[in-house]
Amino acid sequence: MSTAAASPRRRSKFLVVVDDTPECKLALRFATHRARNVGGGVTLLHVIEPAATQEWVAVAKMMQQEAREEAERLMQNLATQVHEESGIMPELVIREGRARDELLQLIGEDPLIRILVLGAGTGSDGPGPLVTALAGQMSGSLSIPITLVPGGLTLEQIDALT
Repeated sequence: MSTAAASPRRRSKFLVVVDDTPECKLALRFATHRARNVGGGVTLLHVIEPAATQEWVAVAKMMQQEAREEAERLMQNLATQVHEESGIMPELVIREGRARDELLQLIGEDPLIRILVLGAGTGSDGPGPLVTALAGQMSGSLSIPITLVPGGLTLEQIDALT
């Protein structure tokens, strides 16, 4: 029998890219319940895309500030939801830039992120630009698995899966 002290277990994290879409809420529920059931953590990422207006610097700055304030409200609401459903206090990450680039950078920076959970839209526009890029063109270059949660699932179906 070894007398060496066991190192503390590092908690794997489920990463969810969040916005205010219905499919995001389903992906968040999936990740939250899976994390609760396996003793993991949850990281929420919201990326603020660069302002389209670059000619008007003052307007662009104001738009970015408004986008940050909205992102902070969204993240706090989602964090409350995660905590109420699971007892887990999620890590909140807000970044500015291109969603795909910021997502890949965060995955590279945090070795505890072990699974990316994305909600797939059901509208005529397809599953969403991030899902299309990551699940298609870039899926082979990711260092972690992707779980795609179909936007047409019910809460009951999500709960049964998790």
